[in-house]
Amino acid sequence: MEGKAAGDFTLDTLDGERFHLGSQKGPVVLNFWATWCQPCLQEHDHLQRAAATYGPQGVRFLGVLYQDDPAKARPFLKRNGSIFPTLLDPDGRTSIDYGVAGVPETFVIRADGTIARKFTGPVSFGELAAALEPLL
Repeated sequence: MEGKAAGDFTLDTLDGERFHLGSQKGPVVLNFWATWCQPCLQEHDHLQRAAATYGPQGVRFLGVLYQDDPAKARPFLKRNGSIFPTLLDPDGRTSIDYGVAGVPETFVIRADGTIARKFTGPVSFGELAAALEPLL
C-alpha cells in the first residue's frame, strides 16, 4: 500500500457528522481499531499523544471503527479519552478498500493523498513521529 493512492471515502462520525477524506488539505493518520482489540488499547495513548503533538501542525487524526458496535465505542472513548473523531464503516467497505485484515492497522497519508506508511499492529508515538516529521 505504501506509495499508492489512499482510497477516498465519505463516512459518518460517531457524532453523526459526515467526513470526506478527499477534502483534507494536510497529512492524515488513519487508524483502524475496535473496542475488543487489546493491542488497540495499548496504542490508544500513543495515538492521543501524537494527535496532541501533530494535530496543531496540520495533521488530521481519524479512527475507523472496525467490525464493532458504535454503542461500545462511545463508552470506550469516554473512559480512555479521545481528541480525534471516530468514523463508522458499517458495511466494512473502507476497511476492505484499505486491505485491513485485522486491527490495529494505521495508515499515514501524505497531503497529496498517497500512503506514506502502513503500520500493522500497535503503533508507538516514536513510529508515528518518524513517519510524520518528513511530511511537515
